[in-house]
Amino acid sequence: MKKALILVVIGIIFGSFSLLAQRNPDDKRDFRKLHYLSEEEMLTPLKRDPNFTETDPPVGPVKMVGEFESMQAVLIRYPLGIPYSVIEEMAQDLNVITIVSSNSQATQVLALYNSNGINTANCTFLVAPTDSYWTRDYGPWFVFDGNNQPGVCDFPYDRPRPTDDNIPVKVAQSLGINLFGMALTHTGGNMMADGFDFAASTDLVLDENTDMTEQEVHDKMEAYLGLTQYDITLDPLGDYIKHIDCWGKYLAPDKILIGRVPLNDNRYADYEAVATYFATTNCPYGYPYKVYRVFTPGTAPNTPYSNSIILNNKVLVPLTGSQWDDEAIAVYQEAMPGYEVIGMQWTGWLNTDALHCRAIGIANLDMLFLDHRPLFGQVGWQDSLAVAVKIVPYSGENLVEDSLLVQYQVNSGSYQNTILRHSEGSNYIGYIKNYTEFDTIRYFISGLDAADNRAKLPYMGAADPFNFVIGEHVFTDLNITPDSLIFTYEYLDQIIIKNNTANEATIGSIQATQGYIGFPTLPNLPYVIQAGDSLIVDVEIGIITFNPEFIWLYDSISIVSNISTQQVNVKVNSDLIGSVCCTEHAPLRVYPNPFSTELVFQLPNLKSAHTELKIYNVVGNLIHTSQEFAKGHIRWDGTSISKYIVPNGIYYYQLFIDNELFTGNIIKLKWRSK
Repeated sequence: MKKALILVVIGIIFGSFSLLAQRNPDDKRDFRKLHYLSEEEMLTPLKRDPNFTETDPPVGPVKMVGEFESMQAVLIRYPLGIPYSVIEEMAQDLNVITIVSSNSQATQVLALYNSNGINTANCTFLVAPTDSYWTRDYGPWFVFDGNNQPGVCDFPYDRPRPTDDNIPVKVAQSLGINLFGMALTHTGGNMMADGFDFAASTDLVLDENTDMTEQEVHDKMEAYLGLTQYDITLDPLGDYIKHIDCWGKYLAPDKILIGRVPLNDNRYADYEAVATYFATTNCPYGYPYKVYRVFTPGTAPNTPYSNSIILNNKVLVPLTGSQWDDEAIAVYQEAMPGYEVIGMQWTGWLNTDALHCRAIGIANLDMLFLDHRPLFGQVGWQDSLAVAVKIVPYSGENLVEDSLLVQYQVNSGSYQNTILRHSEGSNYIGYIKNYTEFDTIRYFISGLDAADNRAKLPYMGAADPFNFVIGEHVFTDLNITPDSLIFTYEYLDQIIIKNNTANEATIGSIQATQGYIGFPTLPNLPYVIQAGDSLIVDVEIGIITFNPEFIWLYDSISIVSNISTQQVNVKVNSDLIGSVCCTEHAPLRVYPNPFSTELVFQLPNLKSAHTELKIYNVVGNLIHTSQEFAKGHIRWDGTSISKYIVPNGIYYYQLFIDNELFTGNIIKLKWRSK
């Protein structure tokens, strides 16, 4: 599967370090360490199977499944190369497929599993002839093609064992999926892939394909496996087998485990060269690999710690009773928080032949795949940060949309969720918000499809999330708050225009679309706001009536400066808008309306009359009342029955003059000077 960030295909051979020069030419090679069945087989010249048929590559873009991705089963072979304790652990929550030579042998093995406490409900069998138990070396490599269809990529196995070499064909047939033949001699022990189009091998792949140039090897790996970066390294181990799993292992797309030997070991420089290479090479996420070191001196008892197997949320690590076992487990736990790291003790593990060599995962063909390039380091300030994710449900089922989440934490706060929304094709986007400059953000992505396939990225979720720091908030525009005004019963509000930039800014105009929105304290324009200063702008609704039932009108205020044009949204109760300021009954006159300290009711042209005045607030509570014989006018000083000055706002009056009733709205306002 191609990624949004396509890296140049790079093959690196550390030619400056010669392992051959460090080896003792009198050393006798042990065929057992090299995964040969006999010394005779070891000495047999390697010849590519003439019957191997190369097919067309899968339709691109191709994705090769990484071994720490979702697995539905694990493939082993009988007679066994692993202890029953390992099978018992695997079968607790995963299907164990055992290759047997016949149905009768399957019955025999099932009885052995039962007698050794293995959950046989999770045990199935593949009947096929084999020569050896190194299922990793000859087993299937899983791919998805550009149509999201699964397949097996077969290759000529680098051992003269036709029945072993045929196992990928048998697996593809049993699963009912496509089979692709790649005419490149290889071995699974010398291949590690991360599921994000990166992979690595030692230069054994070049030694075994001398009829090809290095570029042709890269081209083949990209065409059949979708690898956009294929790192070919030296082999620091010095035990001739040159399998990468004997000293290195991807733990995640951005993590790699590399062995370490004592300073006085003649292999020390080569181990450090490989570790330095990965520590200075970008992983698929765009930053250098996080390199974890595990001490593997190779002396008795054996220390084959990189030869572990990852099966979903478990990591099974081969242990032999070495004094370095506990340290190895601690390194895995540090590198892979959230996983269950389990040591598998057995005296049958060799430094070049342990658990990883003798078992291989069978990919979950319905897996949910999340493809994302994380934010990292210091990220430049934005009001919100986009998280783009490609989501592929290989099951073909629909995604559960409200389960597609970016879960993030600001500093040490609690995690909050934002939903990933569909943009186009398989692409989704969500936004991280509500942070300030120099905050630390931690986040991970999670999803679910209708077939209950779940996925997280990073695979460790909240136990080891992506993280980055927000950069300095450099202001390049005026900051206007609030970004919206709501007038329900209020008639007056304000906006603040602050110049947070480093230079003065000039306001050219401030205007609203509708005439009922006014700016009573607006300075003469254009108006210059110095850096760091603010301008307070009063906004009023100019014509007001009263009705407790209302609908909303929507408007906006445009603020034009030499930097930009910005808008403030306005929401107004439509029943505040009327054709007159207030209800008056001639010859009654009420003024000034709005008022600040005193309101005058100018009476009809009567010498004397009995009057009763009642004032109500907007929710109908009586706040003032008075009765008197009045001549010419009545005054109200804005105080309540309890003699407190009432707050600014809209009020409703009833005035009885003799037996006649007058009603209307009044506004109390504290005017601001310009």
